[in-house]
Amino acid sequence: MAIGLLGKKLGMTHVYDEFGRRTAVTAVQAGPCTILEVRDPKRHGYQALQVGFEPIKDSKINKAQAGQFKKAGSSPFKYVREFRANEVKAEWTTGQQLTVELFQDYELVDVTGISIGKGFQGGVRRWHWKGGPATHGSTSHRAPGSIGSTTFPGRVIKGHHLPGHMGFARVTVQNLRVMKVDPQANLLIVEGAVPGPERRLVVVKRSTKRPGVVVAAKAIQLMGLEEEEKAPQKKAAAKKK
Repeated sequence: MAIGLLGKKLGMTHVYDEFGRRTAVTAVQAGPCTILEVRDPKRHGYQALQVGFEPIKDSKINKAQAGQFKKAGSSPFKYVREFRANEVKAEWTTGQQLTVELFQDYELVDVTGISIGKGFQGGVRRWHWKGGPATHGSTSHRAPGSIGSTTFPGRVIKGHHLPGHMGFARVTVQNLRVMKVDPQANLLIVEGAVPGPERRLVVVKRSTKRPGVVVAAKAIQLMGLEEEEKAPQKKAAAKKK
């Protein structure tokens, strides 16, 4: 797993690239995160960085938490998470701060957050059921209907889609493009939507499936130019047919 940052989703807006194209983006206040402990394989059995985000008052934590922060020589934080890593760099030490400079423009990242809760929902909303007939005397429009089986197996199959709680689940959106990195304001401008409501915690880390991949706007523009160059040829070929 790649090292990342804890942050807060601020909201959505749009930006224009150097070619004048508008892109919907999400502003994320990422970091600064303080390294509280470097997990060692010999002592802990795995390699990881334990980081804290958003300082809070001492009165907001219990004695056990206060002891952990005192051991790390750090002030209390509201959020504490670990990032597992295959290799922990030697320059990472306790007390060091991680900032948005971990990322670069147009780099692909994965963003994890808790989706917006929607409460108890029926099957039509939750699972996109088609619903029953609307006319001809039907009295079953959005009801689940029969969910059992016949003599065999004589029970409801596991995993059957039914009404229930919707949302408020851990969701990861992969391969989002970082449109801009603002170190002074600790901001990451990420292309597309990020899970969760505003002001809620999100985790931003390098893409798991495409680590280190940079998809610049220039490359996308060149692809568009190639298509424009091929367009007249395609029209000429269509007229001949």
